[in-house]
Amino acid sequence: MKLSDSINKTRKNTVLIAEIGLATTALVGLNQLWYKDYPRSDFHFINDNSEWLQMDKLGHFYSAYHLNRIGSETMNWAGASKKQQWVYGSALSLGFLTTVEIFDGFSEKWGASPGDIIANLSGTGLYVSQELLWKEQRIVPKFSFHTTQYAAMRPDVLGASFQEQILKDYNGQTYWLSVNLHSFFKNSKIPKWFNLALGYGGEGMVFGEDFASNDPNLSYIKRKRQFYLSFDADLTKIETKSHFLKTLFSIVNNLKIPAPTVKLGSDRDVDFYGCYF
Repeated sequence: MKLSDSINKTRKNTVLIAEIGLATTALVGLNQLWYKDYPRSDFHFINDNSEWLQMDKLGHFYSAYHLNRIGSETMNWAGASKKQQWVYGSALSLGFLTTVEIFDGFSEKWGASPGDIIANLSGTGLYVSQELLWKEQRIVPKFSFHTTQYAAMRPDVLGASFQEQILKDYNGQTYWLSVNLHSFFKNSKIPKWFNLALGYGGEGMVFGEDFASNDPNLSYIKRKRQFYLSFDADLTKIETKSHFLKTLFSIVNNLKIPAPTVKLGSDRDVDFYGCYF
């Protein structure tokens, strides 16, 4: 996107209207996908920090970071100052995710989670702190997903369709911290786009917590954490004169590219994947 040298009211209004509309649509869609089939209750808090091997917390961290990034970059396009970008990006991120937390708080099945709130603040903080410290994003949270056998075991919870599984099946999700090496070694010959990524995931999460089952088809399932080391690319560091490609690279840079990966399981087993996503 072509940047403005000073605040442009037309662009600013375009950003505000577009993002309010998109946020509203996303919240309505989330309500239909996630909450509509469950009864409501009085607003309440829960402690769910031990559930899903904390994958849901990483989802909040990841979402908060990228909502902040999107808000900041669009206001940059509108010509806002750096401080205005950070304030708007943080307001967009925390405003949207706090609304989601309110939805949880009024749902009988869930509840507002202090752990989620801390993760939201941490994701927003990662973006702003890097801008303050380095004036660039050297460490970017990323996401990858693959379908798993577990969704079919509890499709009502883990998702019946691919679209639902991306959100609900934590077994297929991997969250990454993708580190741009050239940013830390400016005088090196490391390609500007080259990243190393540290990932975290888990499997065996048919239920939020450990469970005991008399069903022989489920009794073998054990939850375990998984840690990953892989190559990645910061697409925003690829040089191009095309405004379209710059925008496209910025949009898809929240996803980890498929690449050779080493996995270390919590039971100390080591696996190598020629191409993991």
